[in-house]
This record gives sequence, structure tokens and C-alpha cells, in this order.
Amino acid sequence: MSQTTNKKAKSPITWVPSAYFAMGLPFVVLNMVTVLMFEGLGVDKTTITFWTSLILLPYTLKPLWSPFLELFKTKKFWVITTQFITGITFTAVALVLGLPEFFSIAIGLLAIIGFSGATHDIACDGVYMSELDEKQQAQYIGWQGAFYNIAKIVATGGLVYVAGVLIKKFAESGLDNHASNVRAWMIIIGTLGAIMILLALYHTVMLPTGGKSKDAKRSAAEIGRELVGVLVDFFKKKNIVYYIAFIILYRFAEGFVMKIVPLFLKASRADGGLGLDVETIGLYYGTYGAIAFVLGSILAGYYIKWIGLRKALFHLCCCFNIPFLIYTIFSIYQPTEGWIVCSGIVFEYFGYGFGFVGLTLFMMQQVAPGKSQMAHYAFASGIMNLGVMLPGMLSGWLCESFETWFNKPGGFEPFFIFVLFATIPAFLITWFVPFRETAEKE
Repeated sequence: MSQTTNKKAKSPITWVPSAYFAMGLPFVVLNMVTVLMFEGLGVDKTTITFWTSLILLPYTLKPLWSPFLELFKTKKFWVITTQFITGITFTAVALVLGLPEFFSIAIGLLAIIGFSGATHDIACDGVYMSELDEKQQAQYIGWQGAFYNIAKIVATGGLVYVAGVLIKKFAESGLDNHASNVRAWMIIIGTLGAIMILLALYHTVMLPTGGKSKDAKRSAAEIGRELVGVLVDFFKKKNIVYYIAFIILYRFAEGFVMKIVPLFLKASRADGGLGLDVETIGLYYGTYGAIAFVLGSILAGYYIKWIGLRKALFHLCCCFNIPFLIYTIFSIYQPTEGWIVCSGIVFEYFGYGFGFVGLTLFMMQQVAPGKSQMAHYAFASGIMNLGVMLPGMLSGWLCESFETWFNKPGGFEPFFIFVLFATIPAFLITWFVPFRETAEKE
């Protein structure tokens, strides 16, 4: 009776939005916000893109340790613990930004956040699936996705915008550019730490336990053997080599673009960029762009429902990759009108959201099905993240190399032309990708 009362007191609406907001915030900060922060602190493109990509590795590898979380405590314990760790570590990052060797220390701390955030994702999804029945899962999936993306708007929109305002304010008070950036980003990253700690405190009260696994008594060795078996089954799937190539190549060009675009938007016009301040980037890229991404994702769902994934997939691939042309045009003509730049970013983000749904649904319906569907979807997602991470690590080096090879300021123009060629494998592999139903009939 007390358990029933407890569950009634903890309606999903009181914890699903906040839990998935807490899931999205660290990932977005690690993936995008840190790029602008380190650029403002004087770190070069090659170093920024390599390390801010590498610290996302735990999001690729998380399926390998997810089964072992079942051995200890409850899913709620892991959610709250990782939120506290992330909050405290963000606070530590803020405190080290003014040190001479800030970058290496900050990257080490951000790597801890990467591991903590990836572990949080596992436990949070576990609570969601354990506490909600299928009908409730469908009912609250919209809230889940909405608040994950609201975290993106808050981080890359609101907080980056505030960082830009603070940088200007500190500069007007007489501080030099570096000192202004240090103070502004200390406040922003410290605020992120406070938000995560407050979320942890809130979830201490409001989050249901998620229960203990029925298999919690299994030994680590048994779980390890099962994990190996699930992996072997994954790689035995028909067409799996083609599917892995498809998962990697679909987002291959995006992997190069993701880290460079914020740097391109901020770089001075003399250095081949658009010369936007951090405040404007937060507004255009992090707010309007993120909203366009959400709208694109929603409309893509209806489009796929209308004509089916098989017919829609190539269209979705085109919508995902062709808008990268916008940045090639911007790098050549360097427009000064704000509405043109904002419209281009919104167009690219809308296509990104519209096309991304195709890859997600393909992994769910074509790659994951089988006796270990959830685990196989996690493996596919990990491969997808790896396919974005690796080109992201190389993007800064490549951009700086193009600057030297072609004698182009910043290297942005030849880099974005290269990105257009990098989209070609995605078009080819999507056109010929086999669907599971076809394979079975053959």
C-alpha cells in the first residue's frame, strides 16, 4: 500500500522532464559550449576539436558497463550520484579556468563529467523503463525529448548568450579579453554546476527508485559472459557490416562540421569567419537553431509515417547533408546581414533535425530487432557516436592545414568545400542500403 501511495505521489510529470533535462545538459556543454569557451580562452582549433571530441568517448562505450550497474544499489542511486558528481566537477572546472595550466586540468575534469554523464544516461533510461508501463512510456516520450532539447536551448542559447553579455561587461570595466573571458566562463560553468547539484537534490526527493534488477544477484563474471554473447550476436546479424558503414557514414560530414561551425561564426572576418560575438552566436545558433531542430524532428516523424521509412530514408539523408552547403556559401561570401546568417543557421538546423530522425528510426527498426533489441540499439548508438567523434577530433587539424595549404585565412572556405565532398559517401550508402524485410525475403 505504501509503495502504491509512493508511486502516486511521484507522478511522471514531476520527474521525467527534470531527469531528461539533467541528461541533456552535460552532453551539450561538453559537445558544443566548451568549444566556444576554450576558443575565448585562446586555445587553438586543433587542440579544441581533438580534446572536446575525445572526452565524449564514454557516450560511445557506455553499453560496455551498463549491465554492471545492476549489481549495486538502485537506478535512482546512480542517477543522483552522477548528477552530484557532474555538478561538483563543473564547479571544479570553473575554479581552474584562471590557472596557467587550465586547459589540461579542465579537460581532465570534463572527461570525468563525460563518464558521469554517460553513466547517468544509462540509469535515467533504466528508471524510465522500469517505472513506466508501455502506455506511460508512449505518453511521456514527448516530454522526454522536449526537455532534452530544452537543455540544448538553455546551454547553447541562454547560457552562451549570457556569457557574451558578461564578456562585454567585463571588457567595458577595463579587463583585457582573456581576463574577461575567464571571469565570464567561470560564472557560466559555475552556474552549470549549481544547476546540476540542485537537480540532484530535487531528484533525491522526487525520483522513483527504478527498482533493483531481477538479475541483481548475478556475478560480474556472468554478466561479462552475457555481454560478450550479446556483442557476438550483434556482429552476426545479416548485413551488419553494411549497416555499421551506413551508421558511420550518414553523419560523417556532420562530424567534421560540428566543432568548426561555432569557431567559424566567432572568427573575425579577417580570419575568414563571420565575426559574430558570443552573445549573437548563443541567440542564432543555440536558440533559433535548436528550436528549428526540434520542429524538423517532429515534422520528420509525420513524414515517415506518411510514406514509410524505406521511401523516406534517402530524402532524409539529403535533408541532413545538403544544408551543410550553407556554411560553404557563408565562408565564400561572408555575409554581414544578421537575418541572412540567422536564416542559414535555422535552415541547416531544421534539415539536421529532419534528417537525424531517419538514422535513429533505421537503427531501431532495421539494426536492433532481435532477442537483445535494447542492447543492440545501444551498440548501434555507440557506433554512431564514434562515427561523429573521430572526424570531430580531426576537424581542427584539417581546418588549420587547409589554411596553410591554400593560403586561406582560417582555412574555413576550403574546409567547408571538403565537407561537401564528405557528404557523398552518405548519399551512396543510403541509396543502396538493404532493408531487413528485403533481406529476409531473399
